Amino acid sequence: MNLQRIISICCTFLLLGLGLVHAQENTLDSLVESNATPSPLPLSTGAKIYQFKLHEAIFPAAWRTVKKAMEEAEQQEVDYIVLHLNTYGGAVDMADSISKKILDAKATTVVLVDNNAASAGALISLSCDSLFMVQAASIGAATVVNQTGEQAPDKYQSYMRSKMRAVAEAKGRDPMIAEAMVDDRIVIPGIIDSAKTLTFTTTEAIKHGFCDGQFNNVEDVIKHLSDAPQIISYSSSWTDRIVQFLLHPMVSSLLMLVIFFGIYGELQTPGVGFPIMAAISAGVLYFAPHYIDGLAQHWEIALFVVGLVLLAIEVFVIPGFGVAGVLGIIALVAGLTLSLLRNDFLDFSIVDLDMASSALLRVLLSIGGSILMLILLGGKLMESPSFKKMILEETQDKSEGYSVKSAQYVGLVGKKGVAITDLRLAGKIEIDGERYDAVTSGSYIDAGTEIIVTSYKENSLTVQSIT
Repeated sequence: MNLQRIISICCTFLLLGLGLVHAQENTLDSLVESNATPSPLPLSTGAKIYQFKLHEAIFPAAWRTVKKAMEEAEQQEVDYIVLHLNTYGGAVDMADSISKKILDAKATTVVLVDNNAASAGALISLSCDSLFMVQAASIGAATVVNQTGEQAPDKYQSYMRSKMRAVAEAKGRDPMIAEAMVDDRIVIPGIIDSAKTLTFTTTEAIKHGFCDGQFNNVEDVIKHLSDAPQIISYSSSWTDRIVQFLLHPMVSSLLMLVIFFGIYGELQTPGVGFPIMAAISAGVLYFAPHYIDGLAQHWEIALFVVGLVLLAIEVFVIPGFGVAGVLGIIALVAGLTLSLLRNDFLDFSIVDLDMASSALLRVLLSIGGSILMLILLGGKLMESPSFKKMILEETQDKSEGYSVKSAQYVGLVGKKGVAITDLRLAGKIEIDGERYDAVTSGSYIDAGTEIIVTSYKENSLTVQSIT
Protein backbone atom coordinates (compact mmCIF):
# COMPACT_ATOMS: atom_id res chain seq x y z
CA MET A 1 0.00 0.00 0.00
CA ASN A 2 2.82 2.32 0.89
CA LEU A 3 4.58 1.46 -2.39
CA GLN A 4 1.46 2.30 -4.41
CA ARG A 5 1.13 5.61 -2.59
CA ILE A 6 4.75 6.50 -3.31
CA ILE A 7 4.32 5.66 -7.01
CA SER A 8 1.14 7.73 -7.16
CA ILE A 9 2.86 10.75 -5.57
CA CYS A 10 5.81 10.47 -7.99
CA CYS A 11 3.50 10.33 -11.00
CA THR A 12 1.63 13.38 -9.72
CA PHE A 13 4.85 15.39 -9.39
CA LEU A 14 5.99 14.22 -12.84
CA LEU A 15 2.75 15.40 -14.43
CA LEU A 16 2.99 18.73 -12.62
CA GLY A 17 6.58 19.15 -13.87
CA LEU A 18 5.61 18.44 -17.46
CA GLY A 19 2.78 20.93 -17.14
CA LEU A 20 5.12 23.63 -15.86
CA VAL A 21 7.59 23.04 -18.72
CA HIS A 22 4.78 23.25 -21.26
CA ALA A 23 3.51 26.42 -19.63
CA GLN A 24 7.00 27.97 -19.75
CA GLU A 25 7.36 27.09 -23.45
CA ASN A 26 3.99 28.68 -24.20
CA THR A 27 4.98 31.75 -22.20
CA LEU A 28 8.28 32.07 -24.13
CA ASP A 29 6.49 31.65 -27.46
CA SER A 30 3.95 34.28 -26.48
CA LEU A 31 6.74 36.68 -25.48
CA VAL A 32 8.50 36.23 -28.83
CA GLU A 33 5.19 36.67 -30.62
CA SER A 34 4.38 39.81 -28.63
CA ASN A 35 7.82 41.26 -29.40
CA ALA A 36 7.34 40.47 -33.10
CA THR A 37 4.36 42.78 -33.16
CA PRO A 38 4.95 45.69 -30.76
CA SER A 39 2.04 47.27 -28.96
CA PRO A 40 -0.09 49.30 -31.39
CA LEU A 41 -0.43 52.02 -28.77
CA PRO A 42 1.70 55.00 -29.85
CA LEU A 43 4.60 56.06 -27.64
CA SER A 44 3.61 59.74 -27.90
CA THR A 45 1.06 62.09 -29.42
CA GLY A 46 1.67 64.80 -32.03
CA ALA A 47 5.39 64.04 -32.29
CA LYS A 48 7.52 65.60 -35.01
CA ILE A 49 9.02 62.76 -37.10
CA TYR A 50 11.68 63.03 -39.80
CA GLN A 51 12.01 60.11 -42.24
CA PHE A 52 14.47 59.28 -45.02
CA LYS A 53 15.60 56.29 -47.10
CA LEU A 54 19.00 54.66 -47.51
CA HIS A 55 18.55 52.08 -50.26
CA GLU A 56 22.05 52.01 -51.76
CA ALA A 57 25.61 50.83 -51.21
CA ILE A 58 27.42 52.66 -48.42
CA PHE A 59 29.74 54.92 -50.39
CA PRO A 60 30.29 58.73 -50.37
CA ALA A 61 26.86 59.40 -51.91
CA ALA A 62 25.17 57.50 -49.05
CA TRP A 63 27.18 59.43 -46.47
CA ARG A 64 26.12 62.69 -48.13
CA THR A 65 22.44 61.68 -47.95
CA VAL A 66 22.63 60.76 -44.26
CA LYS A 67 24.64 63.85 -43.37
CA LYS A 68 22.16 66.21 -45.04
CA ALA A 69 19.13 64.38 -43.63
CA MET A 70 20.48 64.35 -40.07
CA GLU A 71 21.44 68.03 -40.20
CA GLU A 72 18.03 68.99 -41.56
CA ALA A 73 16.32 66.91 -38.87
CA GLU A 74 18.37 68.68 -36.20
CA GLN A 75 17.41 72.09 -37.58
CA GLN A 76 13.74 71.07 -37.50
CA GLU A 77 14.15 69.96 -33.84
CA VAL A 78 12.29 66.70 -34.46
CA ASP A 79 11.42 64.12 -31.83
CA TYR A 80 12.15 61.04 -33.95
CA ILE A 81 14.36 60.26 -36.95
CA VAL A 82 13.17 57.19 -38.87
CA LEU A 83 15.65 55.56 -41.26
CA HIS A 84 14.28 53.17 -43.90
CA LEU A 85 17.32 50.96 -44.61
CA ASN A 86 18.07 48.38 -47.28
CA THR A 87 21.73 47.81 -48.15
CA TYR A 88 24.27 45.06 -48.73
CA GLY A 89 27.03 47.20 -47.20
CA GLY A 90 29.94 49.18 -48.59
CA ALA A 91 32.97 51.13 -47.38
CA VAL A 92 33.87 50.82 -43.69
CA ASP A 93 34.97 54.46 -43.32
CA MET A 94 31.67 55.70 -44.78
CA ALA A 95 29.70 53.40 -42.44
CA ASP A 96 31.76 54.64 -39.48
CA SER A 97 30.98 58.27 -40.36
CA ILE A 98 27.26 57.49 -40.72
CA SER A 99 27.27 55.56 -37.44
CA LYS A 100 28.84 58.47 -35.56
CA LYS A 101 26.36 60.93 -37.07
CA ILE A 102 23.44 58.78 -35.87
CA LEU A 103 24.96 58.23 -32.41
CA ASP A 104 25.38 61.99 -31.95
CA ALA A 105 21.75 62.75 -32.84
CA LYS A 106 19.67 64.52 -30.19
CA ALA A 107 16.39 63.02 -31.45
CA THR A 108 15.42 59.38 -30.89
CA THR A 109 16.70 57.38 -33.88
CA VAL A 110 14.69 54.49 -35.30
CA VAL A 111 15.62 52.15 -38.16
CA LEU A 112 13.41 49.78 -40.16
CA VAL A 113 15.48 47.14 -41.92
CA ASP A 114 13.63 46.42 -45.14
CA ASN A 115 15.15 43.19 -46.45
CA ASN A 116 18.91 43.72 -45.87
CA ALA A 117 21.24 45.26 -43.30
CA ALA A 118 24.43 43.46 -44.27
CA SER A 119 28.02 44.39 -43.40
CA ALA A 120 28.20 48.19 -43.08
CA GLY A 121 24.40 48.22 -42.92
CA ALA A 122 24.54 46.18 -39.70
CA LEU A 123 26.76 48.81 -38.03
CA ILE A 124 24.42 51.60 -39.12
CA SER A 125 21.36 49.72 -37.81
CA LEU A 126 22.94 49.04 -34.43
CA SER A 127 23.67 52.76 -34.06
CA CYS A 128 19.95 53.56 -33.82
CA ASP A 129 18.02 53.68 -30.53
CA SER A 130 15.31 51.34 -31.83
CA LEU A 131 15.72 48.63 -34.45
CA PHE A 132 12.77 47.12 -36.28
CA MET A 133 12.72 44.68 -39.20
CA VAL A 134 10.21 43.60 -41.83
CA GLN A 135 9.29 39.94 -42.17
CA ALA A 136 12.03 37.77 -43.72
CA ALA A 137 14.71 40.49 -43.41
CA SER A 138 18.27 39.78 -42.30
CA ILE A 139 21.04 41.59 -40.41
CA GLY A 140 24.71 40.70 -39.94
CA ALA A 141 27.58 39.36 -42.08
CA ALA A 142 29.78 42.34 -41.15
CA THR A 143 33.15 40.76 -41.95
CA VAL A 144 35.51 43.24 -43.65
CA VAL A 145 36.46 42.16 -47.18
CA ASN A 146 38.85 43.53 -49.80
CA GLN A 147 38.19 44.45 -53.44
CA THR A 148 38.14 40.77 -54.49
CA GLY A 149 35.63 39.75 -51.82
CA GLU A 150 38.21 37.95 -49.66
CA GLN A 151 38.52 38.58 -45.93
CA ALA A 152 40.79 41.50 -45.09
CA PRO A 153 43.70 40.95 -42.64
CA ASP A 154 42.83 40.58 -38.97
CA LYS A 155 43.82 44.13 -38.00
CA TYR A 156 40.91 45.40 -40.12
CA GLN A 157 38.58 42.78 -38.63
CA SER A 158 39.73 43.86 -35.17
CA TYR A 159 38.71 47.46 -35.87
CA MET A 160 35.27 46.39 -37.15
CA ARG A 161 34.79 44.04 -34.18
CA SER A 162 35.51 46.85 -31.74
CA LYS A 163 33.14 49.23 -33.55
CA MET A 164 30.29 46.71 -33.59
CA ARG A 165 30.90 45.84 -29.94
CA ALA A 166 31.09 49.48 -28.81
CA VAL A 167 27.95 50.54 -30.69
CA ALA A 168 25.99 47.52 -29.39
CA GLU A 169 27.03 48.34 -25.82
CA ALA A 170 26.03 51.98 -26.28
CA LYS A 171 22.53 50.94 -27.37
CA GLY A 172 22.01 48.18 -24.80
CA ARG A 173 22.41 45.23 -27.17
CA ASP A 174 24.53 42.13 -26.65
CA PRO A 175 28.11 43.07 -27.70
CA MET A 176 29.12 39.42 -28.11
CA ILE A 177 26.37 38.88 -30.70
CA ALA A 178 27.47 42.04 -32.52
CA GLU A 179 31.08 40.83 -32.56
CA ALA A 180 30.01 37.42 -33.88
CA MET A 181 28.60 39.19 -36.93
CA VAL A 182 32.20 40.06 -37.82
CA ASP A 183 34.30 37.20 -36.43
CA ASP A 184 33.54 33.62 -37.51
CA ARG A 185 35.67 32.27 -34.62
CA ILE A 186 33.20 33.35 -31.93
CA VAL A 187 30.96 30.63 -30.51
CA ILE A 188 27.75 31.52 -28.66
CA PRO A 189 25.95 28.37 -27.47
CA GLY A 190 22.46 28.14 -28.88
CA ILE A 191 23.07 31.01 -31.30
CA ILE A 192 26.13 30.44 -33.51
CA ASP A 193 28.71 27.69 -34.00
CA SER A 194 32.35 28.28 -34.93
CA ALA A 195 33.50 28.88 -38.54
CA LYS A 196 30.28 30.75 -39.32
CA THR A 197 29.70 34.48 -39.46
CA LEU A 198 26.48 35.38 -37.66
CA THR A 199 23.48 36.66 -39.62
CA PHE A 200 20.07 36.95 -37.97
CA THR A 201 16.68 36.60 -39.59
CA THR A 202 13.91 38.82 -38.25
CA THR A 203 12.56 36.08 -35.98
CA GLU A 204 16.03 35.22 -34.65
CA ALA A 205 16.91 38.87 -34.03
CA ILE A 206 13.71 39.36 -32.03
CA LYS A 207 14.17 36.12 -30.09
CA HIS A 208 17.67 37.09 -28.95
CA GLY A 209 16.80 40.68 -28.09
CA PHE A 210 18.69 42.23 -30.98
CA CYS A 211 15.60 43.60 -32.72
CA ASP A 212 12.77 45.48 -31.01
CA GLY A 213 10.00 44.13 -33.20
CA GLN A 214 8.55 43.47 -36.64
CA PHE A 215 6.66 45.93 -38.83
CA ASN A 216 5.46 45.69 -42.41
CA ASN A 217 6.43 49.21 -43.49
CA VAL A 218 7.56 52.66 -42.34
CA GLU A 219 3.98 53.87 -41.97
CA ASP A 220 3.36 51.20 -39.30
CA VAL A 221 6.54 52.24 -37.49
CA ILE A 222 5.38 55.86 -37.42
CA LYS A 223 1.94 54.83 -36.12
CA HIS A 224 3.71 52.95 -33.35
CA LEU A 225 5.80 56.00 -32.45
CA SER A 226 3.12 58.67 -32.37
CA ASP A 227 -0.55 59.42 -32.74
CA ALA A 228 -1.29 62.29 -35.20
CA PRO A 229 2.40 62.89 -35.95
CA GLN A 230 3.88 65.78 -37.93
CA ILE A 231 5.90 64.02 -40.65
CA ILE A 232 8.83 65.60 -42.49
CA SER A 233 10.39 63.64 -45.37
CA TYR A 234 13.85 64.10 -46.85
CA SER A 235 13.73 65.19 -50.47
CA SER A 236 16.88 65.33 -52.57
CA SER A 237 17.28 68.21 -55.04
CA TRP A 238 18.42 67.78 -58.62
CA THR A 239 21.84 69.05 -57.49
CA ASP A 240 21.99 66.31 -54.86
CA ARG A 241 21.10 63.69 -57.44
CA ILE A 242 23.81 64.90 -59.82
CA VAL A 243 26.39 64.96 -57.01
CA GLN A 244 25.39 61.46 -55.89
CA PHE A 245 25.66 60.22 -59.48
CA LEU A 246 29.15 61.71 -59.90
CA LEU A 247 30.26 60.30 -56.53
CA HIS A 248 29.48 56.73 -57.58
CA PRO A 249 32.78 54.77 -57.71
CA MET A 250 32.16 53.65 -61.29
CA VAL A 251 31.46 57.21 -62.51
CA SER A 252 34.42 58.75 -60.67
CA SER A 253 36.68 56.03 -62.09
CA LEU A 254 35.46 56.81 -65.62
CA LEU A 255 36.14 60.51 -65.04
CA MET A 256 39.69 59.69 -63.96
CA LEU A 257 40.10 57.61 -67.10
CA VAL A 258 39.05 60.62 -69.22
CA ILE A 259 41.49 62.85 -67.30
CA PHE A 260 44.47 60.65 -68.08
CA PHE A 261 43.19 59.87 -71.57
CA GLY A 262 43.15 63.59 -72.32
CA ILE A 263 46.56 64.27 -70.79
CA TYR A 264 48.21 61.38 -72.62
CA GLY A 265 46.49 62.40 -75.84
CA GLU A 266 47.82 65.96 -75.52
CA LEU A 267 51.34 64.63 -74.95
CA GLN A 268 51.04 62.53 -78.08
CA THR A 269 49.61 65.33 -80.25
CA PRO A 270 50.67 68.63 -78.69
CA GLY A 271 48.74 71.67 -79.84
CA VAL A 272 45.49 69.90 -80.75
CA GLY A 273 43.82 71.31 -77.61
CA PHE A 274 40.78 69.02 -77.44
CA PRO A 275 42.41 66.25 -75.32
CA ILE A 276 43.58 68.65 -72.61
CA MET A 277 40.18 70.40 -72.55
CA ALA A 278 38.51 67.02 -72.07
CA ALA A 279 40.92 66.29 -69.21
CA ILE A 280 40.20 69.63 -67.51
CA SER A 281 36.43 69.19 -67.89
CA ALA A 282 36.60 65.68 -66.42
CA GLY A 283 38.77 67.03 -63.60
CA VAL A 284 36.12 69.63 -62.71
CA LEU A 285 33.35 67.00 -62.76
CA TYR A 286 35.51 64.71 -60.62
CA PHE A 287 36.62 67.19 -57.94
CA ALA A 288 33.45 69.31 -57.59
CA PRO A 289 31.24 66.62 -55.96
CA HIS A 290 34.16 65.31 -53.86
CA TYR A 291 34.76 68.86 -52.61
CA ILE A 292 31.06 69.40 -51.84
CA ASP A 293 31.00 66.08 -49.99
CA GLY A 294 34.04 67.06 -47.92
CA LEU A 295 36.38 64.42 -49.36
CA ALA A 296 38.53 66.63 -51.60
CA GLN A 297 40.23 69.46 -49.73
CA HIS A 298 41.68 72.69 -51.13
CA TRP A 299 45.28 71.49 -51.00
CA GLU A 300 44.43 68.19 -52.73
CA ILE A 301 42.78 70.04 -55.61
CA ALA A 302 45.74 72.46 -55.70
CA LEU A 303 48.09 69.45 -55.92
CA PHE A 304 46.18 68.22 -58.98
CA VAL A 305 46.34 71.69 -60.60
CA VAL A 306 50.10 71.88 -59.93
CA GLY A 307 50.45 68.54 -61.71
CA LEU A 308 48.63 69.91 -64.76
CA VAL A 309 50.82 73.04 -64.78
CA LEU A 310 54.02 70.98 -64.57
CA LEU A 311 52.88 68.82 -67.48
CA ALA A 312 51.98 71.94 -69.50
CA ILE A 313 55.47 73.34 -68.85
CA GLU A 314 56.99 70.04 -69.95
CA VAL A 315 54.98 69.99 -73.19
CA PHE A 316 55.00 73.63 -74.26
CA VAL A 317 58.00 75.28 -72.57
CA ILE A 318 60.70 72.64 -72.28
CA PRO A 319 59.69 69.96 -74.80
CA GLY A 320 60.77 66.48 -73.89
CA PHE A 321 59.91 64.52 -70.79
CA GLY A 322 62.05 65.11 -67.74
CA VAL A 323 61.79 66.14 -64.10
CA ALA A 324 58.80 68.45 -64.58
CA GLY A 325 56.81 65.74 -66.35
CA VAL A 326 57.56 63.09 -63.72
CA LEU A 327 56.70 65.47 -60.85
CA GLY A 328 53.54 66.48 -62.70
CA ILE A 329 52.31 62.90 -62.98
CA ILE A 330 53.14 62.24 -59.30
CA ALA A 331 51.19 65.36 -58.28
CA LEU A 332 48.20 64.32 -60.42
CA VAL A 333 48.12 60.80 -58.98
CA ALA A 334 48.53 62.08 -55.41
CA GLY A 335 45.77 64.67 -55.78
CA LEU A 336 43.29 62.18 -57.22
CA THR A 337 44.15 59.48 -54.65
CA LEU A 338 43.96 61.77 -51.61
CA SER A 339 40.60 63.12 -52.76
CA LEU A 340 39.16 59.61 -52.30
CA LEU A 341 40.27 59.40 -48.65
CA ARG A 342 38.57 60.93 -45.60
CA ASN A 343 41.74 62.42 -44.12
CA ASP A 344 41.94 65.72 -42.26
CA PHE A 345 44.85 67.51 -44.00
CA LEU A 346 47.84 65.36 -42.97
CA ASP A 347 45.90 63.47 -40.31
CA PHE A 348 45.29 59.95 -41.67
CA SER A 349 44.31 58.36 -38.35
CA ILE A 350 40.95 57.08 -39.68
CA VAL A 351 42.45 55.95 -43.00
CA ASP A 352 43.87 52.44 -42.94
CA LEU A 353 46.28 50.89 -45.43
CA ASP A 354 43.53 48.96 -47.19
CA MET A 355 41.54 52.14 -47.91
CA ALA A 356 44.64 53.96 -49.17
CA SER A 357 45.77 51.08 -51.38
CA SER A 358 42.25 50.70 -52.78
CA ALA A 359 42.14 54.41 -53.71
CA LEU A 360 45.61 54.28 -55.30
CA LEU A 361 44.67 51.15 -57.24
CA ARG A 362 41.60 52.89 -58.72
CA VAL A 363 43.77 55.78 -59.90
CA LEU A 364 46.48 53.52 -61.36
CA LEU A 365 43.90 51.36 -63.15
CA SER A 366 42.44 54.52 -64.68
CA ILE A 367 45.89 55.52 -65.93
CA GLY A 368 46.48 52.09 -67.43
CA GLY A 369 43.03 52.02 -68.99
CA SER A 370 43.43 55.46 -70.56
CA ILE A 371 46.80 54.59 -72.09
CA LEU A 372 45.44 51.29 -73.42
CA MET A 373 42.39 53.03 -74.93
CA LEU A 374 44.54 55.67 -76.59
CA ILE A 375 46.89 53.06 -78.05
CA LEU A 376 44.01 50.96 -79.38
CA LEU A 377 41.63 53.74 -80.39
CA GLY A 378 43.78 56.85 -80.70
CA GLY A 379 44.35 56.65 -84.45
CA LYS A 380 40.72 55.86 -85.21
CA LEU A 381 39.61 58.69 -82.95
CA MET A 382 41.72 61.27 -84.77
CA GLU A 383 40.29 60.11 -88.11
CA SER A 384 36.69 59.91 -86.98
CA PRO A 385 34.19 62.42 -88.44
CA SER A 386 33.00 63.40 -84.95
CA PHE A 387 36.52 64.37 -83.88
CA LYS A 388 37.22 66.28 -87.10
CA LYS A 389 34.09 68.37 -86.52
CA MET A 390 35.82 69.76 -83.43
CA ILE A 391 38.85 70.88 -85.45
CA LEU A 392 38.83 73.91 -87.75
CA GLU A 393 39.09 72.73 -91.38
CA GLU A 394 37.83 75.81 -93.18
CA THR A 395 39.80 76.70 -96.33
CA GLN A 396 41.69 79.99 -96.11
CA ASP A 397 42.82 81.14 -99.57
CA LYS A 398 46.06 83.04 -100.13
CA SER A 399 44.08 85.62 -102.15
CA GLU A 400 42.27 86.51 -98.95
CA GLY A 401 45.52 87.29 -97.16
CA TYR A 402 46.13 83.87 -95.56
CA SER A 403 49.39 81.93 -95.86
CA VAL A 404 49.33 78.18 -95.85
CA LYS A 405 52.29 76.10 -94.68
CA SER A 406 50.77 72.66 -95.24
CA ALA A 407 52.58 72.20 -98.55
CA GLN A 408 55.86 73.19 -96.93
CA TYR A 409 55.40 70.60 -94.20
CA VAL A 410 54.39 67.90 -96.65
CA GLY A 411 57.60 68.68 -98.57
CA LEU A 412 59.63 67.89 -95.47
CA VAL A 413 58.64 64.23 -95.55
CA GLY A 414 61.78 62.19 -96.24
CA LYS A 415 64.16 64.99 -95.24
CA LYS A 416 66.83 64.54 -92.61
CA GLY A 417 67.61 66.82 -89.72
CA VAL A 418 68.62 66.81 -86.06
CA ALA A 419 66.70 66.79 -82.77
CA ILE A 420 67.50 69.99 -80.87
CA THR A 421 65.59 68.85 -77.75
CA ASP A 422 64.84 65.43 -76.32
CA LEU A 423 61.89 63.96 -78.17
CA ARG A 424 60.17 61.96 -75.48
CA LEU A 425 56.97 61.77 -77.43
CA ALA A 426 57.27 65.43 -78.52
CA GLY A 427 59.93 68.12 -78.98
CA LYS A 428 61.70 70.32 -81.53
CA ILE A 429 63.80 69.45 -84.58
CA GLU A 430 65.89 71.44 -87.05
CA ILE A 431 65.94 70.90 -90.83
CA ASP A 432 67.97 73.11 -93.17
CA GLY A 433 68.33 75.75 -90.45
CA GLU A 434 64.56 75.89 -89.70
CA ARG A 435 62.99 74.68 -86.47
CA TYR A 436 59.80 72.65 -86.31
CA ASP A 437 57.64 70.91 -83.69
CA ALA A 438 57.62 67.13 -84.09
CA VAL A 439 56.59 63.90 -82.41
CA THR A 440 58.31 60.53 -82.50
CA SER A 441 56.91 57.42 -84.11
CA GLY A 442 57.22 55.56 -80.82
CA SER A 443 60.69 55.48 -79.26
CA TYR A 444 62.37 58.33 -77.38
CA ILE A 445 64.98 60.38 -79.25
CA ASP A 446 67.75 62.24 -77.43
CA ALA A 447 68.81 65.78 -78.35
CA GLY A 448 71.54 65.83 -81.01
CA THR A 449 70.34 62.62 -82.69
CA GLU A 450 69.96 62.59 -86.47
CA ILE A 451 66.35 62.15 -87.52
CA ILE A 452 64.29 61.67 -90.66
CA VAL A 453 60.73 62.91 -91.21
CA THR A 454 58.53 59.89 -91.90
CA SER A 455 55.12 61.56 -92.27
CA TYR A 456 53.03 64.69 -91.88
CA LYS A 457 49.63 64.22 -90.31
CA GLU A 458 47.16 66.30 -88.34
CA ASN A 459 49.42 69.39 -88.45
CA SER A 460 52.32 67.47 -86.92
CA LEU A 461 55.60 66.07 -88.25
CA THR A 462 56.43 62.54 -87.26
CA VAL A 463 60.11 61.59 -87.11
CA GLN A 464 62.30 58.67 -86.24
CA SER A 465 65.96 58.22 -85.42
CA ILE A 466 68.31 57.41 -88.30
CA THR A 467 70.73 55.54 -86.07
